[in-house]
Amino acid sequence: FFSLPKGPAKAPTPSPPFRRVDIALGCSYVGEDAGGLLPAFGSPSSQHPAALVLRGISVRDDGNLDDVTEYKVPQKNRDSSSPIVFEASAPSVSIPHAESLLHADCDGEEVSCEISPYSFQRAGEGPCRTFWFMATLRLSGGISIALVLRGPHCGNQEEEEEHDATLHPKLRIPISKEGTLLTTVEFQSSSRNTSMRTHLGGSVILDCRFALAPSSSLSSLEWRRQHQGSGRSLFRYQVGSKGPTAQPKVHVDVAELLGSGDASLSLQGVSVGDEGTYICLVSTPLHQAQHIIQLHVAEPPRVRVIPAVVSFERDVTTTLACNIAGYYPLDVSVSWTQKTPEDDTEIPLSDIRFSNHRQSRDGTYSITSYLSISSATARAPATYSCHVSHVALAEPISVSAHLKALEQTESEGLVGGFIATIIFIVVLFIVLRRR
Repeated sequence: FFSLPKGPAKAPTPSPPFRRVDIALGCSYVGEDAGGLLPAFGSPSSQHPAALVLRGISVRDDGNLDDVTEYKVPQKNRDSSSPIVFEASAPSVSIPHAESLLHADCDGEEVSCEISPYSFQRAGEGPCRTFWFMATLRLSGGISIALVLRGPHCGNQEEEEEHDATLHPKLRIPISKEGTLLTTVEFQSSSRNTSMRTHLGGSVILDCRFALAPSSSLSSLEWRRQHQGSGRSLFRYQVGSKGPTAQPKVHVDVAELLGSGDASLSLQGVSVGDEGTYICLVSTPLHQAQHIIQLHVAEPPRVRVIPAVVSFERDVTTTLACNIAGYYPLDVSVSWTQKTPEDDTEIPLSDIRFSNHRQSRDGTYSITSYLSISSATARAPATYSCHVSHVALAEPISVSAHLKALEQTESEGLVGGFIATIIFIVVLFIVLRRR
């Protein structure tokens, strides 16, 4: 037996429609020196103003695209000092995180863009070749994108003169009538994170994805880890081989890799030794793109104060121990405060000392902080608190010990003695009665 729902069934909410837009990004062009070598990253003498215009990129129309218009190339006399405009179409390769690039200004994100000649391997031989460029995009929120751009076809000097080709004044590459370099995206790769933090024993997925034009194919995927000057290969898959080679605890779904371009690395049972720089290397027969992800391990401390209750005694110095254990990384901040019923706020204390750092087999650290309470200066009753701050904590941990007043201690002693006396009398009475 079942009942039919009353009224018409609700239709599922339709997905937002898609719309093709132009995405224009301010970039820097990092050119080659006279020897054909790329300069060091960030060298100011080698940079030239540039712009990357991604033409006709499909994005979700969430109703906020009414003000988005087609990008118009500025019409002005161009010389060698003018920005280099790269127009990039992507007819067969989707642009990852297009919405984030389009709405970066509105979302308060900064986008850095760097374009450089691609010098890994040139396509073509002899007097005619194709120019290739690499565009590297980074969003302040952590997304990184690499685009391999296929540039215009260039022949020898006689062919250029015969066809009256217009060359860019700086790059000496054929340009369009508007003075731009027309390119197509042949290969893209991306990652959602450039830095991640995880805890001991947990699992983490390092995101890395790619897409290729039909004219290209995947050659290999490799994940590497570098830390403190040494590096090792964690996973490698060569297309056409029997299978991947992988270190323990790591996994890449080869079916997803070949089917959807998901090259993400899964890491299980994270330990302190897994911290470091992870590099995702995606290679085709002609090109290679990489993404770097910093993995940080952070484990919060366990805090305990011993003893938890202190009885005030004259002419006696009492020591409180704040044990902080099981934390990583090493840096930890510890402070003590005192508060009595007469105090409105906690009063910082300075008469503290520390043990040496101790490291456990799992790589975590421990330390003990000591606070000495002298009966000559102490005020009772009072609460003494140990405050611990660490990068793995959302907010500091505070653990307290209580100092009892002398009167409170004496009264508790009298009450205890009275109760003990009563118990003794009752027991004595029962024993004598049985006789």
